[in-house]
Formats: sequence, C-alpha cells, structure tokens
Amino acid sequence: MLKKKIADLMTEPGCAVNRGKSEGERRKGCGKQLTPGAAAGGCAFDGAKIALQPITDALHLVHGPIACDGNSWDTRNSGSSGPQLYRMGCTSDLSNMDIIQGGEKKLFKAIRAAVARYQPPAVFVYQTCVAALIGDDIAAVCKAAGERLGLPVIPVEAPGFVGSKNLGNRLAGEALIDHVIGSRDPGDAGPTDINILGEYNVAGELALVRPLLAELGIRLRTAITGDARYADVAAAHTARANMVVCSQALVTLARKMQERWDIPYFEGSFYGIGDTSEALRAIAAMLVARGADAALQERAEALIAREETAAWAAMAPYRATLAGRKVLLYTGGVKSWSVIHALQEMGMEVVGTSVRKSTEADRLKALDRLGGDEEKLHESIPPREMYAMFKAGRADIMLSGGRSQFVALKAKTPWLDINQERHHGYAGYTGMVALVRQMHLALSNPIWASLRRPAPWDGGED
Repeated sequence: MLKKKIADLMTEPGCAVNRGKSEGERRKGCGKQLTPGAAAGGCAFDGAKIALQPITDALHLVHGPIACDGNSWDTRNSGSSGPQLYRMGCTSDLSNMDIIQGGEKKLFKAIRAAVARYQPPAVFVYQTCVAALIGDDIAAVCKAAGERLGLPVIPVEAPGFVGSKNLGNRLAGEALIDHVIGSRDPGDAGPTDINILGEYNVAGELALVRPLLAELGIRLRTAITGDARYADVAAAHTARANMVVCSQALVTLARKMQERWDIPYFEGSFYGIGDTSEALRAIAAMLVARGADAALQERAEALIAREETAAWAAMAPYRATLAGRKVLLYTGGVKSWSVIHALQEMGMEVVGTSVRKSTEADRLKALDRLGGDEEKLHESIPPREMYAMFKAGRADIMLSGGRSQFVALKAKTPWLDINQERHHGYAGYTGMVALVRQMHLALSNPIWASLRRPAPWDGGED
C-alpha cells in the first residue's frame, strides 16, 4: 500500500509539471534516486515530522531508535500561541533486542504511557527506517491503541529510506486526509472560513497575517499545520477556500480536499507587499464567488491601500541603504520567487536565486521576476564558486539558511537568515518592514568595514 501511495504522489495531477508531461513521462514519476548519505537531514521521515509537528496540542511519537528523534526539530523555529506539547520528544526507543523480536508491543506500551502522562487530544506515530525494515505494522498498532485508549492515534507511514523530505511532506498530507481531516464537525462553519496549507508559523509569522484576515471578517479555520490545534485540523473540511503557500509540499492535499469537499484552492504568498496584497485580493474574490458578502472585496481594497501606504512609509528611511544593492537569494520553495519581489520592491538587484527545492511553477515564477535570465537560477552553487562570487563583489549580501552562512562570512559579506531557523517573522506588511530593517542593519553594520581593512602587518591602521 505504501508503494502504491508513493507512486500516486509522484504522478500528482495537480502539479503543473506533471500536466505538461506525456503519458509515458507521467508513469515514470518525479522521484529522484537517493544516494548513500543524502537522506541525512532530508529524508521522508524528516519531511513528515516537519509537516505535522506544528500541530501544537498533539503528541508526536517516533517509533524507532532514540537517535531518530534527535533535537534537529528544534532548529525549526515554528512557534505556538498556546500549547507546547509539540516540542516534547517522544520515542519508543527501539533497542537491538526489539529489532530481533519486533517492536509492536513496545510501541503500544509507549503510546499508552504517553497518553496517560500528557492526556493529548491525539497521537501521531511516525514510522522510521528501522521499524519499517523489521516489518512492524504501525497502522494496526495505532488502530488497536486508539480503540483501547479512546482517542485518535494516527500512523504516519514515511520511513526515511522511501524518498526525500518533500515526499515526506506529501505522505504527511496523506496521513491527514486519510485519518484526520473530516473527522470532526465543528457546527460553526461560516461563509468566510479559510485554511492556509503549507504554512508552518516559522518565527510566529501567522501573528502578522491573522489580524489582516480578522479585520476583513475572514476566519482562519486552521493553518496546516503552523500553530494548529488537532480539533481545528480535523474540521478543516468545513472551510470555504484553501490558500496553498508551499505547493511542492501539500498541493496533493489541496487537490484531494477540492475533490472530496469541493474546496477550491489557489497558490499565493505573504512575502512582500505586492504578493501580500494579491493574496488578500485572491482570498476575498474566492470567498465572494463562494457566497460571501460582495462588500468583502471593497473592504479588502481599503485595507490593502491603508497597509501599503503605512508599509512604504515605514520602509522609506531604509531605501537609501538598500537601493541598488546586489543580493544572492539562496533558499528554495515558495521563497525562491516570492522574496525576489519583496527585494525588488526596495530597489535591490537579485543576482541569483536557488530553485533546488522548488516546483516547476516556482521556477517559472522566479524566472519571470528575474526578467527571464536563466543564468540567475541555480540548482546549487558549490561553496568555492559562491566564495569567489562574494570576493569579486558580485553580491553585497546573501539571504539563505544557516548551513550556507559560513561561505558568506568567510568572504566578509553580510548574511541574513531567511530559512526556518530565523527568529524574525517576514510575512505580511509588517513582516516586510522587519525584513528591510534587518537587511539595513546587516549592510550598515560597521563590523564589515573593520573586517575588510588590511591587518596592521599588511599595512593597515593599528
């Protein structure tokens, strides 16, 4: 069953790339052959856990050796406005003897002990490579535990060896559509309820978006899965529209929700002033088409006009520092194109962007915003080439994840964290102001002039 599910996910009809393929190409799928060692930090298990663990009040239990439930999750700064149970690391802690004799009984006991201690509304159980290789049937154990303990126990069948992190995201979406979404009727569904898919509340960014929606009378039923509560995710099928933020991860979930519950979706972004405004317009238009008050679009335009004016006024003092500066954007997914527009709005020149974790649709959007210059799109840049790029002055600042920062810093070039480890929210209008402020601080920091000055023994000042 898992093999068939993976094959279906790799021929996703909701993906623009797959729609453009021939029948034979679609049958081949879009998976890439894994290479030894490449699964570390980017396997299917990792992707599934990243996608589901932001459900803050649920208990997340890893069925495998204790090392599989390492603290790498905590580098992902996904915030919560309430429950903190999602940050608790729980594991069945399979040992050598369990691998020989099987770990199903130990898994059941672990679920029972965790439920007794934390009283969660639901438990997610993640299968790992070891548990899958020895043949543990976690679906059967979860079903038995759920019946015995009287709460949902959801199997997440995404062992690391089956594929990439992105495949794990999609398998997490399958777990939600199969076991969670549609399992609860909240009884209060309204004409302006929406879900946001692929949003993980990194650095608490949802707090920058919720007030905009609330002012328009739009209720965010749930984000899947940032700052989510299990009950809200279970009732996500009552929403009137879905906005997909990261299509590479959860477009399959969006398509299946449309087919099963007639919930239309669109792809958008809350990064940058222009993209935030377009997202609000699209949400309002979709809800009006679904029966909401037509005045919603007028209210949206008034809100957009006010917020854009305030944001541009707040960013005006920083334009002198940023305009004309060259920036290398080394990230992926939706940020590979949405952040380009945000930077260009401040008069900055994007000299390159990474599309290594982006869909073909993301790639085309990035290409369009870079004026059709293919040379500015990079699958990856080797550290040596990146270092030479900075030393030659072809970029004044780099926006990337933490793993790439050392190349820029070694070349004495300002760097700003744009990925999941960051501690500043950049979504929405106020988020754009925060991004501009952080870039201004990075570029104007006097440390760079000191670092670039020749050392005293090379003729510099004492």
